Amino acid sequence: MISDTELKQITNLAKLIIDENTKHETIKDLNAILELATQLGQIDTNNITPMAHPLHMTQRLRADKVTEQDQSKSFQSIAPKIGKQHYLVPTVIE
Repeated sequence: MISDTELKQITNLAKLIIDENTKHETIKDLNAILELATQLGQIDTNNITPMAHPLHMTQRLRADKVTEQDQSKSFQSIAPKIGKQHYLVPTVIE
């Protein structure tokens, strides 16, 4: 069970503000979540084969095709400094 003190610590760490009017309801909800996690932890999964992927089919992938025009020339025209095909930026780390 989560106490008022623990809720205060949780909200402080998470940088949350919980209204005094909803504090007890929040504690009740958090305790229900923890109870569910406890129940899940008690399930016997010894004879269950772990899944590599939850779906038994391959993903549909989109075709790899160009959908935008090359705008590098227009972008390079407004850049402060450019090389042949790249942007020049000031040194950040020496």
